[in-house]
Amino acid sequence: MRTSWHALAMPGGIFDHPKRLQELSELEKKMQHASFWSDQEEARKVSKRVEQLRGELNEWGNLEDNVSTDLAMAQDEQGALLKTDLTEQHTQYKNQFEKLEFFVLFDGAYDESNAILSIHAGTGGVDAQDWAEMLFRMFTRFADKKNWSFQVLDISRGGEAGIKSVTVKIDGRYVYGFLKAEAGVHRLVRISPFDAENMRHTSFALVDVLPELPEVGNIEIPESELRIDVFRASGHGGQSVNTTDSAVRIVHLPTNITVTCQNERSQHQNKETAMMILRGKLAKKLEHDREKEERDLRGEVLSAEWGNQIRSYVLHPYKLVKDHRTEFESTSPSDVLDGDLEEFIEAYLKWKKETTTG
Repeated sequence: MRTSWHALAMPGGIFDHPKRLQELSELEKKMQHASFWSDQEEARKVSKRVEQLRGELNEWGNLEDNVSTDLAMAQDEQGALLKTDLTEQHTQYKNQFEKLEFFVLFDGAYDESNAILSIHAGTGGVDAQDWAEMLFRMFTRFADKKNWSFQVLDISRGGEAGIKSVTVKIDGRYVYGFLKAEAGVHRLVRISPFDAENMRHTSFALVDVLPELPEVGNIEIPESELRIDVFRASGHGGQSVNTTDSAVRIVHLPTNITVTCQNERSQHQNKETAMMILRGKLAKKLEHDREKEERDLRGEVLSAEWGNQIRSYVLHPYKLVKDHRTEFESTSPSDVLDGDLEEFIEAYLKWKKETTTG
């Protein structure tokens, strides 16, 4: 049974219309201050949030106004509903509501955040590295379709083809809410283009997705817990980058989590970006540890993450993409690899909500 659109937008609902209005009002007042543009990076973030809030509120407001207007037109002077054919309007409102209801699935703490997406080639040699690059293209195409922007933070290319690993920062509306569905092992089955005998190969790649957390967030990291190394950047940064020790590697000693960034020309900028990624990794680890404790209390058996693929992409001997968590399938791998991921993501979000509330 679908939720009422009005219930979703009322106080306490997941969309919470009054709360969004209050946030928009506060941010608009902030933008009126004479010193607003003194910190241009913060100003851009606030402006982007204001634009997002206005868009959401307009969508809900337009739906409410249109429904109210058409219902009024379908009533007589005594308020009784007339036998008016509202089929076309009903279909239109149904489509609008389902589009808005999709966003209600984003109820996680960081779902509205930007995201840091990493891809690591796994078992399969050069095929796995090529597979990692195919996934990289798939996600950047999906970002293009969503009008998101992305920036490569770190990349390690394979010697023969493909990439060993890549880390990308993606900015946009509900980026983490969408892409968290993609975290896990992705499996490819195909005739290898690198095999002279045209044998079928299976390749794996690991996708990791983290929320981008603000510098002043819930994750405080004492300097004593960090080891920071600087080294000479290499690769896509350009010749001037390669002549300075601008690349930064940060190791969080208690967890041994390591983050590397060499995209920027400035060592300071690379350090800031690496710290941002580290906060995201620690936040995700805290969430993972909490979920693990809850599963242990319920007595559920945990499965290994690596080697237990979340999705398989079969290009030979048949064509099929199947998500092993939701059982959702597509018989058009070419479309999926071209960035058509929304149906898989929606299926995952609904499955996740059912498994956590069931």
